[in-house]
Amino acid sequence: MTERTLLSWSSGKDSAWALHVLRNDPAFDVCGLFSLISSDKDRVSMHGVRTEVLRLQAEAAGLPLRLIRIPNPCPNEEYARVMQRFVDEALRDGVECMAFGDLYLEDVRAYREDRLKGTGIAPVFPLWRCPTEGLAREMFASGLRAIVTAVDPGRLSASFVGREWSAELIDELPDGVDPCGENGEFHTVVVAGPMFREEIDVRLGEVIEAEHIAFADVRSTASLSPR
Repeated sequence: MTERTLLSWSSGKDSAWALHVLRNDPAFDVCGLFSLISSDKDRVSMHGVRTEVLRLQAEAAGLPLRLIRIPNPCPNEEYARVMQRFVDEALRDGVECMAFGDLYLEDVRAYREDRLKGTGIAPVFPLWRCPTEGLAREMFASGLRAIVTAVDPGRLSASFVGREWSAELIDELPDGVDPCGENGEFHTVVVAGPMFREEIDVRLGEVIEAEHIAFADVRSTASLSPR
């Protein structure tokens, strides 16, 4: 018996690979994606990717996308209310599991488990504890393509922004930087892979450097006005 499952979607490689893994597991029926969006910027709250790109990814994956809008800043109490409403809606829709692409961060996993405890929806972590270098190379071999959209400049040079996440790139990473950016060293946006029916076309703007992040704006080429 398959479990109706919603997948947390950040736009990046880990959530995309989690989708691929779940689709190859007969225990799960992935029925949709969900993303947390900063309501003031209309972007993924952590990665800063525009919702227009999320919609393209969901279309390429052949899945409906649910956007959960949160204020910025978002007090813990408000976040809890917003997420509880979302969980209640998911239960009414027959959702039995919520899946996340987390790899190693124990506190993040514990938080998600705590939020879903007693709700009737089970948390699922299909990539948990996968060795990151082997995982990265498995993704490359599958045809997954992702672009680095943001880095923590305290851990990684801004020159990595805009580059394709590849075997060559991870060979260039400084000592101590995880190949999958599991410690927040970098974030990606996925443009192709076995979880998509077709490649999506995006363009990155100029790199902007701030105190805690260096990033490039990611847009769908379809949304760009012709010159």
